[in-house]
Amino acid sequence: RMLRLVLSLAALAGVSAFAPSSAPLTFSKTRAVSSVGPKMQEMSASVPFLKKPAALDGSMVGDVGFDPLGFSQIGDIKFLREAELKHCRVAMLAAAGAIAQDLFTFPGVTKVTGGAKMTAAHDILVKQGAMGQLLLWLSFLEVFGTIALFETLEGKRAPGDFKFDPLNFSKTPDASSRYQLAEIKNGRLAMMGIGGMVHGYFLTGKGPVELLTNFKGL
Repeated sequence: RMLRLVLSLAALAGVSAFAPSSAPLTFSKTRAVSSVGPKMQEMSASVPFLKKPAALDGSMVGDVGFDPLGFSQIGDIKFLREAELKHCRVAMLAAAGAIAQDLFTFPGVTKVTGGAKMTAAHDILVKQGAMGQLLLWLSFLEVFGTIALFETLEGKRAPGDFKFDPLNFSKTPDASSRYQLAEIKNGRLAMMGIGGMVHGYFLTGKGPVELLTNFKGL
């Protein structure tokens, strides 16, 4: 009897090894439900502890999901890119001009500004009325910029695209994308750079190159 009982138990154990188990089914069901459940919002690539803004979907060149103040949730993203590119281009020109003032002087400039630089030269030119002409012509250009902006908002024009490429840098789509990325990166750097140059001049009265080559603590 004991032998028969042992053989019977062994047979049952062998059969149960091929019987379906309920545990894997329960796990697979849970996994299937979780796969269709709500997903966590993607985090920003530039600020990993903040959520990625919905409007910054990576379709624009240079988009790294950086919008800590949430401007893209308030305004049209095309308007914001147009404004960014405009400030980038102005800042690059300003940074180049600030550096150029320390490297060489154009003929006749010292007679007008007396050797003043940056904001000091600006104040002198305002008193002399020269900046009024500059304001007039820039306001004239802003009229065309506003017309172009409306076309951008209507989807007829890419933000910042004035078809200005006299050296034909954007002759191929790959080259165009590469130079667009270079422009936005250098423009962002220039905006921070010219801000530092101006504040450095406020504190020391020296231009950027002069300050770097003859630095003295405050």
